[in-house]
Amino acid sequence: TAAMSMIPTTTGAAKAIGLVIPELKGKLDGLAVRVPTPDGSLVDLCVNLARNTSKEEVNQAMKEAADGYLKGFLMYADDPIVSIDIVGNRHSSIFDAGGTYVKDNMVKILSWYDNEWGY
Repeated sequence: TAAMSMIPTTTGAAKAIGLVIPELKGKLDGLAVRVPTPDGSLVDLCVNLARNTSKEEVNQAMKEAADGYLKGFLMYADDPIVSIDIVGNRHSSIFDAGGTYVKDNMVKILSWYDNEWGY
């Protein structure tokens, strides 16, 4: 049944980023996968950087942002997390350090958020 299935669908989230960060307008696209869980969303972001990097460098930059200018908006998580762990979390993004993958200049990160927070 659909209630027990993963369902690919569209999302406006990637396009909405361009409204918040004009420099990214038209540079992102995305899709959503509906899963049988009442709350919690995961962003799987892949980017090509201008130069090669490492997992450690990416994670350090995210940690510095979470502790600095994005404090209160970005949370850095070292421990493995699942969707139920972020329910009720007020941060806009919970960066999952274990979900960082790097190959030369290609970077993939995972970040969670409570899609029902504020309702």
